[in-house]
Amino acid sequence: MSTEKSWFHKKGELARDKWQSVVDATTPGWEYTGIRIAELVDDESVTLDDLGVERIFIPLAGSFTVAHNDEITTLQGRKSVFDGPTDVLYLPTNTAATLSGTGRVAVAEAPTTEVKEWKYIPPADTPVELRGAGRSSRQVHNFGTPEALDAARLIVCEVITPGENWSSYPPHKHDEYKPGHESKLEEIYYFESALTRAERARFSGSEDASEGAFGMFSTYSSPAGDIDINAMVYTGDIALVPYGYHGPAVAAPGYDLYYLNVMAGPDPERIWLINDDPAHAWVRETWDGQEFDTRLPYEQQEG
Repeated sequence: MSTEKSWFHKKGELARDKWQSVVDATTPGWEYTGIRIAELVDDESVTLDDLGVERIFIPLAGSFTVAHNDEITTLQGRKSVFDGPTDVLYLPTNTAATLSGTGRVAVAEAPTTEVKEWKYIPPADTPVELRGAGRSSRQVHNFGTPEALDAARLIVCEVITPGENWSSYPPHKHDEYKPGHESKLEEIYYFESALTRAERARFSGSEDASEGAFGMFSTYSSPAGDIDINAMVYTGDIALVPYGYHGPAVAAPGYDLYYLNVMAGPDPERIWLINDDPAHAWVRETWDGQEFDTRLPYEQQEG
């Protein structure tokens, strides 16, 4: 059973009904964000009644359809989260939906009464950002950020970190409202890990070889509150960050790391402003002049 101090959850610990994981307003200590993860087989369906939340549907692996407001939107999806951006669907609050398909899918949520326009975002319209340098190189898909989507509260993106690289680094926080300097945002991390592309080729795509794939993730206390997460993270694990400095997220040698970030908060402006841990902020300066990891960007592969 969850408690307010249970900020890290292994795959399946938050299972509910047909959902592999659910984080919502019933989660102790949680208020502004939510996530649902489902693994559907044989065109299985799940229904999302109107719960007063806006949503983004993100195929992780596989293809799906979403029936909503007398519309049916097809999400072509992708083979895996390590195959570049996917198409996504944003639905505003007060919108019921039925999700059908085969594969693994995430639904990011945020409670709101503000109604926006629904939007389908194809992969080509997703801003792809290559962030950091050297061993801090990572790839960010900004489909649900303010620059790409006119949502009410949600700020959503996903990050690919190649094996041996670090991301969510330097450790940073967004747990205080300081206009123009820092946002107050809850954040959810949903993780997946798999063999690197080079290792997948060597193992001829063997799924068994990825079973033990993992990364590392850390969150620690800030003046806003006490928190302590130091975990090996596997596919399906979820970390909740109500406050505190979070990072690094580290991809172990031989394994790529993916995470989906879902953020929202009470601030009047929908914006992502962070402050680095002063003890480690200097690290950003070391990126100047470093080459970017030539393994990126990860894009859709044929076959």
